[in-house]
Amino acid sequence: MQSVKAVIDLGALIHNVEVIRSHLGGSRIVAVVKANAYGHGLVQTARTLQDHVEAFAVARIEEALALRSAGIVKPVILLEGFFNEDDIPVIAASNFEVALHSFELLEQLERASIAVPVRCWLKLDTGMHRLGVSPEEAEEFYRRMRNCANVARPMGLISHLCTADEPDKDDYTRMQIGIFRKFAAEHPDLRTALANSAGIFSWQESHTDWVRPGIVLYGASPYADRTGEDLGLKPVMTLSSNIIALRKLKKGDKLGYGISYEAPRDTVIAVVAMGYGDGYPRQTPNGTEVLVNGRIARTAGHVCMDMMFVDLGPDPKDKIGDEVILWGRGLPVEKIAARVGTIPYELLLKLTSRVDFVYREPGSQGGV
Repeated sequence: MQSVKAVIDLGALIHNVEVIRSHLGGSRIVAVVKANAYGHGLVQTARTLQDHVEAFAVARIEEALALRSAGIVKPVILLEGFFNEDDIPVIAASNFEVALHSFELLEQLERASIAVPVRCWLKLDTGMHRLGVSPEEAEEFYRRMRNCANVARPMGLISHLCTADEPDKDDYTRMQIGIFRKFAAEHPDLRTALANSAGIFSWQESHTDWVRPGIVLYGASPYADRTGEDLGLKPVMTLSSNIIALRKLKKGDKLGYGISYEAPRDTVIAVVAMGYGDGYPRQTPNGTEVLVNGRIARTAGHVCMDMMFVDLGPDPKDKIGDEVILWGRGLPVEKIAARVGTIPYELLLKLTSRVDFVYREPGSQGGV
């Protein structure tokens, strides 16, 4: 049995959808499950959510096809459009929806030979400048979409907020919402989708026909100063391992690669079977929190490929085999991300194949 495991609490996933819906009026939910459902397992996540959301969104056609193969029949939106003209017949046959973000994609769709039209979203660039049609070109783009026999009705309008999680940039978010709502008002035939995770919680003005929660589905926060728990969410993933050795150090003893840790007192060090080979970040600094038997303990020394060190203090009661929680239940992943200098999205996504994923069904009892 693998020591390192990520327990995925599917009941927490459903709880988080309910919290999200409590912030909405009549908006429908597109669950964003791209990048293997933010590291939580694409198929397992979608199967759990299929009776609780109205649609799914992914980045790549391979992800969409995996959903269909798993029996997911609800709408699936390709947020990045398509990368190859040969994908268009597959998109049509699989009943996928697609974000059209450039004239090149639209031209490929216009000349495609397909049996049924494709449901499309006009991707409007409201200020992020990543993908999308500029507001100046949007009217022409809309007209060509309407005139294209390969575009199904109704069409959609979609964009993305890039600063909704940063209160000091509220003016930019208001500008983006204003551009989007102006175009939507001029084209009332369009279905609309604007709010991301931060938009759902902070910007009611961004709630349109559809909203697109991502990180909040998984119980983490899009904000730098708030955790998912602060938002009423539950962590879906709890990452844990076990103590495999206990080492006594005297005050002044040095530890690990580069002897980057010096014991400030006589202490006991736990060697934990978790390293950057499992996806735990090597750059994690000394003093980063972990949970050992329900209490906070702190890392010591460099994270190794297969192991890491935790300072248990001078007289611990912990023993070999005891569980160590790296993030999740009782220890928000946002706190670890802040220590490392990254965002929770990256930590959740970077676990490797050595980690054993264990799925806990809704309503099941027991600890992680």
